[in-house]
Amino acid sequence: MRLGAIAENLIEWLVLKSNVAPEPLLETQMAFSMARSIMTGVKLGLFEAASDGARSAADIAKTCATHPGATEKLLNTLTGCGYFRFRNGAYALTPKARKWLLRRSPQNLCDKFLFQFYEWDMVEGYEAFVRTGKPMAGHEGMQGDEYWNIYQRGMRNLAGLAAGEVADRFPMPAGARDLLDLGGSHGYYSVSLCRRHPDLKAVILDLPEAVQHAAPILAAEKMGDRVAHRTGNALTDELGEGSVDIVFMSQLVHHFTDAQNRALMQKIARALRPGGVCVMSDS
Repeated sequence: MRLGAIAENLIEWLVLKSNVAPEPLLETQMAFSMARSIMTGVKLGLFEAASDGARSAADIAKTCATHPGATEKLLNTLTGCGYFRFRNGAYALTPKARKWLLRRSPQNLCDKFLFQFYEWDMVEGYEAFVRTGKPMAGHEGMQGDEYWNIYQRGMRNLAGLAAGEVADRFPMPAGARDLLDLGGSHGYYSVSLCRRHPDLKAVILDLPEAVQHAAPILAAEKMGDRVAHRTGNALTDELGEGSVDIVFMSQLVHHFTDAQNRALMQKIARALRPGGVCVMSDS
């Protein structure tokens, strides 16, 4: 899949093919304007305000405590983006908005969109990284309860999209009993694997701030002691010797340097029992 200008007829296809259209402008100005509009709609509650049926811009603004005229402009933008329909003076959600942007939907990504306000600030560091090669601070540069809370909830949103496929494709060793989930925070990957394999138990090793804010998310899954948190640091803590059948890491190793990842893999190798596996999912 590729994001970009999509021709809707033969003339538009010819314009794009002949390089007449200013695609870089469409892929920057339009892209970041669209992204910020959707994020703002989630943050201010515009989608939730229209969840029970079509409403006027004034009614939505009253519910959201926002400026009526500015709210109407944002609703018009979101209509152009395909998230609202406008008819007879009222705005109604499209199926796309209902599925992904309403909290009552089990597939909703609301918390991920709220976390993207932090990610928006993070990408401002791209130029410095390219100039110097020095990685951005990541979690170390983003502290505070609000950050950790929305980060955990945003990552849980994303895990909900992938956990089923991960469980389907997982190379589960025969007779596996113990799984160590490094940096697993919300625990949903471990939850999905343990639900698929009744004899499996999981321990999630993560930083104290992560565990603090991920604990309520894991508790809501009602897995009892089959999936439990342990505070620690995968880079500095010992992982044991021959103590687990599986080590799982999702979206973790990209935070570390090459040297740190080599040292981590050596510790993982010591922690695995004969026939054990290390499974990584990363982008």
